[in-house]
Amino acid sequence: MSTLIHPVILCGGAGTRLWPLSRKSYPKQFTQILGDESLFQASARRLSAPMFAPPTVITGADFRFIVIEQLASIEIAPGAVLIEPTGRNTAPAICAAALKLQQNMDDAVMLVAPSDHVIPEDSEFRDAVAAALPAAAEGRLITFGIRPDRAETGYGWLELGQSIEGIDVPMALKRFIEKPEADLAQSMLDGGQHLWNAGIFLFSANAILKAFERFAPDILEGARAAVAGAQSDLGFTRFDPKPWNDLPDISIDYAVMEKADNLSVMPYRGAWSDLGGWEAVWREAGPDAQGVVTHGPAHALDCENSLLRAESEKQQLVGIGLKDIVAVAMPDAVLIAHKSCAQDVKLAVTTLKAQGVSQAETLPRDYRPWGWYESLVMGARFQVKRIVVHPGAALSLQSHNHRSEHWIVVEGTAKVTIDDSVKLVTENQSVYVPLGAVHRMENPGKVPLTLIEVQTGSYLGEDDIIRYEDVYARS
Repeated sequence: MSTLIHPVILCGGAGTRLWPLSRKSYPKQFTQILGDESLFQASARRLSAPMFAPPTVITGADFRFIVIEQLASIEIAPGAVLIEPTGRNTAPAICAAALKLQQNMDDAVMLVAPSDHVIPEDSEFRDAVAAALPAAAEGRLITFGIRPDRAETGYGWLELGQSIEGIDVPMALKRFIEKPEADLAQSMLDGGQHLWNAGIFLFSANAILKAFERFAPDILEGARAAVAGAQSDLGFTRFDPKPWNDLPDISIDYAVMEKADNLSVMPYRGAWSDLGGWEAVWREAGPDAQGVVTHGPAHALDCENSLLRAESEKQQLVGIGLKDIVAVAMPDAVLIAHKSCAQDVKLAVTTLKAQGVSQAETLPRDYRPWGWYESLVMGARFQVKRIVVHPGAALSLQSHNHRSEHWIVVEGTAKVTIDDSVKLVTENQSVYVPLGAVHRMENPGKVPLTLIEVQTGSYLGEDDIIRYEDVYARS
């Protein structure tokens, strides 16, 4: 068996419980919630050590360039980036990843980990993985259990049937327990024979595929077809959408783990959080003596056990006399909730989405493969944007049916194509793109290009784009 462990990072979640900071267009795993790195970057760094092969990342098409950009910024090269045509939960994703790894290495050992968990002690976590490796090499399916420090009702639990004290090797699992009521959670905490279910797994590709063949053959069949029909796209691997979209939306626990008879639990005693809501962010951020956490231009006066977070330097968030409150201010949306209702944020997002509110899923800043843009001012027949283009990046060659554009370069140099004309536009210079003109903007320099775009016309929607060429293979 190979001595290297192959990390598989699951990176497709929406993170709606951390709205308005996390949204479908840019979910929590890519956001700097705690510290200077995103949760995804911290996860990738944790799984970058001599014992690990380059990571395999499973994500959606909209996030593929964000994955590459964030890994590049911490100097980690992925082994593969696998693209799900649609989200189908963890069972299909893990099955497909195992099939891909098995193509290259029949006895590959996989460490499957979500991209949005907080595990501060990297070396301690790696030690736990190393301790579980012999059992995985013997064909066991290993799930990691977290030693609980409170009667948490928001997690699934694992019952071991014996005390976990002093045991640092995989243990037999007695049963899974769904998110419990408060009394049961307290009883399990006091009993010392239960762990939180972390959703982190270690097993060989062969072992997990045998489990799928036994307990979920329909998933194995569909995933095998999706992998067999996969297409290479700019270095990414896109699963065949037809068989993939027919797969059930089901977790690995329900599909396989709760049925398997070769499952073991590896206790992990270090700090851990799935950062599944704002109360968890408050807890992990380290409240002060009054139980208060502030972030950004936020100020707490006579507050207790509260989180105040402001995301824009243009705003000031002030809380006075607050107790057990979460207040998160974004430039386009504000959340105010009692901490006991923090898990209900997902319901608020569903309500906003049903009402057609754009803030339910999209941020003011829209990230693209070439950089990002944000709308500064918008009227009935005009819009002003700030656009930032990465060094060496280029927008598609395109035209518009309903709008013209003025570009004013404020930082860097732009290479601009308008019909048959190609020229460089430097700082404090501008260029006009007439309605219907075929045009492109590129950044030929080594520093980011920033420009102000003024659009005028009868329709300013992002779907008014006719693409002729695109280095990112967008349709």
